[in-house]
Amino acid sequence: MRVPDRPTGGRSPIPPGRYSSGVIQHSSPDERRPANDGPKAAARNRTALVVAAREVFSAGGLDAPLSAIARRAGVGQGVLYRHFPDRGALVTAVLEENVRQIEQAAAVDGATLAGVLGVLTWHAVESAAFIGLMHADEAGGRSGIRAHASMLSERVERSLRGRLPDGHRLGAADDLMLAVAMVTGAVTGPTREERERRALAAWRLLGVEVGQVRPYDG
Repeated sequence: MRVPDRPTGGRSPIPPGRYSSGVIQHSSPDERRPANDGPKAAARNRTALVVAAREVFSAGGLDAPLSAIARRAGVGQGVLYRHFPDRGALVTAVLEENVRQIEQAAAVDGATLAGVLGVLTWHAVESAAFIGLMHADEAGGRSGIRAHASMLSERVERSLRGRLPDGHRLGAADDLMLAVAMVTGAVTGPTREERERRALAAWRLLGVEVGQVRPYDG
């Protein structure tokens, strides 16, 4: 009886890998390593949540269901809460870019109040979430976002006041942000064009000049 050949040197004659149709298919190191993106997956999930929240908040305001945001991002609510422990933290992440654009517009040399109001009006026309920010005192108590929204709203006010000329009709204590609240409250309508028309009409009724309605583009 023929004795099968023995492996030499204590090693298997077949290298580790997959064996199919008489051909040995070696596994690559990446294939043998368990799939675990770690920080990369966490970063992707966070980005997806912010994008989804911006879309959901823009359509439904700051009180929109967090479950809808998680579904749109394609993650579970547990993942959402790992990144954003409460609604306020998520609102801050979403609206930070809106507020930063207004700050940047106000910081440009030679910037005018009218120009900065044009940028602010663009964000109001584009996003129901930004309108909610301008009405934080009304909405924040219900949704637990008041402190976060108030902080962002104060940054907007500082930017506007920095470009408010001496003797301007909105220079009195609360007149500036009251006017902003009145205008953003008028921004309604099924189309962007209608919302912008109503916003500009509200500014005209207040006797306030507004520059081109546009995002800040540097």
